[in-house]
Amino acid sequence: MTASDAHRAIDAVWRIESARVIAGLARMVGDVGVAEELAQEALVAALEQWPEQGVPRNPGAWLMAIAKCRAIDLWRRQERLERKLEEIGHGIETDADVTQAEFDAVLSDDIEDDLLRLVFTACHPVLSTEARVALTLRLLGGLKTDEIARAFLVTEPTVAQRIVRAKRTLAQAQVPFEVPQGSELTDRLSSVLEVIYLVFNEGYSATAGDDWMRPALCEEALRLGRILAELMPGEPEVHGLVALMEIQSSRSAARTGPSGEPVLLLDQDRTRWDLLLIRRGLAALERAETLDGAFGPYALQASIAACHARAPAPEDTDWARIAALYEALARLSPSPVVELNRAVALTMAVGPAAGLELVDQLTSEPALKGYHLLPSVRGDFLAKLGRLDEAREEFERAAALTRNERERTLLLERAAACKREPASPSEP
Repeated sequence: MTASDAHRAIDAVWRIESARVIAGLARMVGDVGVAEELAQEALVAALEQWPEQGVPRNPGAWLMAIAKCRAIDLWRRQERLERKLEEIGHGIETDADVTQAEFDAVLSDDIEDDLLRLVFTACHPVLSTEARVALTLRLLGGLKTDEIARAFLVTEPTVAQRIVRAKRTLAQAQVPFEVPQGSELTDRLSSVLEVIYLVFNEGYSATAGDDWMRPALCEEALRLGRILAELMPGEPEVHGLVALMEIQSSRSAARTGPSGEPVLLLDQDRTRWDLLLIRRGLAALERAETLDGAFGPYALQASIAACHARAPAPEDTDWARIAALYEALARLSPSPVVELNRAVALTMAVGPAAGLELVDQLTSEPALKGYHLLPSVRGDFLAKLGRLDEAREEFERAAALTRNERERTLLLERAAACKREPASPSEP
């Protein structure tokens, strides 16, 4: 294995395993900042050893074992080794042959609970909303600072500062590593839902890299959402979020072509949509509808996704209802991104002139500066209106803004197609 191959493997393993490792460590040491540092030390060890020794059979177990040893070294320096050893047990293995059973034993106190504790700890009210989301994306999703910045449409130094301050604040406030109870649980739910959905979105449409999707992140977010649904069965927005993620996940197999290239919604082979996930999503939406209270933003987005799921063919889509749902969502949670999606729905329901008029109003929005989907959507509308030269310029600008290689290729292809025929609309 070459060094570059090993580094790519390490990056992939880190994306998948880091949340589990950090969550397990946080339960042991009671400090998410220290837990991440220990996990990072294990990552450094992997970068040093795997290029020469090869990737171990159970890389997550290897990382966890190394991190545990670093924790013991830390406790030894703090003269607390004996007490901590009694808590986590003896006989720690540190080589690459750690078995999966031993890894599971390390996290025997339900990894799902550990991850949920990690989410609620990172979303503690002692932190700002922005810091809660950024920290959890870092700890749960293993995302880099620049990827989080893209999700927030803010600068990288801003996100880095939020993460550092958040970990320091949690340590100084001695925030317990636990799931809150009673009214506190309800109060902190909205920030947790926001975090989970942002993690899902990063997996559903990766902001950078060579892959259009990161399925492991989608699966992790969906699993956390299902845990929340079991924990809070009377909360409609929890079921709304689960419904949204289930239905969106149902399209995963159809969203990429044979070579991994993106396939837009209206071009997807709907026979490849996962009917089980659609049924689960519609059932979750029905549960949200039967609970008291007005629809929240996640339930409204799930209703939009359901319109697509119920349409056997693209031409059967109820675009008028989708546009109305986006209008309701805009009133409830005003956002230029929501307005951009509403413009797509208006184009499909009424015509591209209506969509272009709305998009043109968004071009001066500071939050959308550098957001590649704005010129991409505008290019769609211009192409439909026959203004192909302008459309080509918009697609090329969008390609220059995106950092996902698959998406860049698609946008450049659509720019080239403007010399021949109108391009397909964006996925709303």
